[in-house]
Amino acid sequence: MDDLTLVRDHTVYRCVMGSRAFGLATEASDTDRRGVYLAPTPLFWRFEKPPAHVDGPRQEEFSWELERFCELALRANPNILECLHSPLVERVTPVGGELLALRDAFLSRRAHTTFTRYAVSQRGRLLADLRVHGAPRWKHAMHLLRLLLSCRDLLRTGRLVVDAGPYRERLLAVRRGELGWDEVGAWMDRLTEQTDAALASTPLPESPDLARVSDFLLRTRRASAGAAPGGAAPADAR
Repeated sequence: MDDLTLVRDHTVYRCVMGSRAFGLATEASDTDRRGVYLAPTPLFWRFEKPPAHVDGPRQEEFSWELERFCELALRANPNILECLHSPLVERVTPVGGELLALRDAFLSRRAHTTFTRYAVSQRGRLLADLRVHGAPRWKHAMHLLRLLLSCRDLLRTGRLVVDAGPYRERLLAVRRGELGWDEVGAWMDRLTEQTDAALASTPLPESPDLARVSDFLLRTRRASAGAAPGGAAPADAR
């Protein structure tokens, strides 16, 4: 089975991400699709394992195998967590529905570390552009601000919302370069301080619910094995 067939035939969840999911799209915005596929369990009984991720088959489409996706979500990877909360869902199978029902199991205080670490990295790139070119890439500045807003509100409420909501117009002004770097940088500083303060009283648990996620993955793998030709795994593969 080739990689693209895994995506075409075994996707359990697919959504649209990027500017369209964030409510920040323009006429020139791409449609960024992200998905999760369930590789049939018998493929893992071979020496050559199925891929952990696949690029395509469409442009701007990227998918993860279910186990890899869960692993990254448990680590509070910002891009992965936001996939689970996209308002633009294109495909959900029963397995995908179970995955979405586990959204809260992946959320924890680890998000503070991963989101802010990513923000620091991205801000460094913006500052490098500022030094070299005299201006940052305003689109990237807009997306960084949206990420900081999302992280702050996640820590405050325990809920992850990716849509820019009431901040949409101001963020789009950032994208157009209308605010200036001093104002944008000051906004980033305030959001960073608010995010750090929110950590002290966040309703999020210290760690994700590994037991719930592990149970889901094990049941899903067993069901896939049972549905394969010949039934369950051979004895030497258990």
